[in-house]
Amino acid sequence: MKTFFLFLLLAMLPVAAAPPNIVLIMADDLGYGDLGCYGSKINRTPNIDALAEAGLRFTDFHSSGAMCTPTRAATLTGLYQQRFGRKFDGAISGQRDYDSGLPLEAETIAEVSQGRGYATGCFGKWHLGYKPPFLPTNQGFEEFVGLGSGDGDFHTHVDRSGREDWWRNDRRVPETGYTTDLLTRHSVDFIRRHRDRPFLLYVPHLAIHFPWQGPDDPPHRKSGVSYHQDKWGIIPKPGNVAPHVKAMIESLDKSVGEIVKELRRWKLEQNTLVIFTSDNGGYLTYGKNFRNISSNGPLRGQKTQLYEGGHRVPFIASWPGRIKAGTSSQTVHSTDLFPTFAAVAGFQNVKSDGRNLLPLLFRGETLSERMLFWRTSRERAVRSGSWKLVMTGKTSRLYDLSIDLGETRDQANLHPERVRQLQSAWQTWEDNVNRSAERFGD
Repeated sequence: MKTFFLFLLLAMLPVAAAPPNIVLIMADDLGYGDLGCYGSKINRTPNIDALAEAGLRFTDFHSSGAMCTPTRAATLTGLYQQRFGRKFDGAISGQRDYDSGLPLEAETIAEVSQGRGYATGCFGKWHLGYKPPFLPTNQGFEEFVGLGSGDGDFHTHVDRSGREDWWRNDRRVPETGYTTDLLTRHSVDFIRRHRDRPFLLYVPHLAIHFPWQGPDDPPHRKSGVSYHQDKWGIIPKPGNVAPHVKAMIESLDKSVGEIVKELRRWKLEQNTLVIFTSDNGGYLTYGKNFRNISSNGPLRGQKTQLYEGGHRVPFIASWPGRIKAGTSSQTVHSTDLFPTFAAVAGFQNVKSDGRNLLPLLFRGETLSERMLFWRTSRERAVRSGSWKLVMTGKTSRLYDLSIDLGETRDQANLHPERVRQLQSAWQTWEDNVNRSAERFGD
């Protein structure tokens, strides 16, 4: 039955058109409340707002992790990142994990798309491996320009360990320019060069991750110097980082506008699924000094935490003529992108922990019920319907998100049986992903 419905969905695609293109734009550390279309009164984001107005804006989308690496692993493979080992609970380190990365056995959406003749390009922050062979060119991307690490100076392209970190495929090739602008230029060029064949374009922007540098802020890092204790950039007023972040967000918005403009230039817009999202929530504060950084709107918590502010993020799906404009409150997850993109490319059956979203995107169908799970080195969480359990050590806190989106009223004492059920479900999930990880030595 599922195969039959998928056949119908694919049959609805324009017969005369080429296979659909896929563009995934992923911001870094962008909070739920950082965009105009999600309530920001500070940041001007006309291009992303226009994408949301013409497409489907989700209010209950969740990254699979509350940090960079975990979400990237899950997005590209469709699997919970924990299936590859515990080091994917958090960000892989340029010190501890410099010689490793996402297992090469992992199947990415780029590899699946290549099987259908897609051109595949990744322009941006990889953070699933710092050097060959763990760069995108060994995970299905024919072209890669960007950084392998978790962050780099937006002007000098030096990572926090003091390494020059700007790659073209599998070689370090220095390039002059502001990171966001360079990634945009390469993305636009990729569209132009591959406009006559189907393509998968993955644009994992570094913005708005620290160092907090807008286009007009000064360079900070130099090659050969460690910045592990000074990784944030030059911030004259640490108590108010927002002006620097605002400049980064508006530069990011400009990038989205340029990419959409290039699709229109070649009349590809109506044959292209465009997704915009973030890898995790934003930082509100950092350490003892940095304040007023990002915004997670009405949500509690921030990046690294498993309250909503750590993983409920913007998500916009646009495909003119295919996706009706509107807002969706359905619960969607990073792992859903792999099976969705695979279905767009024409694959009917792929291994994934996620759901194919095409019935939702095309016809507004309701996704079947499921539980969602999160794990960091410090916290665990599980979501079932509107109920969410957050576990830290031996403490469990239960929230009903339908009436308490800000997670302010712990109801664990009122519903002990529900707490036990969710704890049991989470343990079953962990046992399952841990067994999967054994093949990778974890």
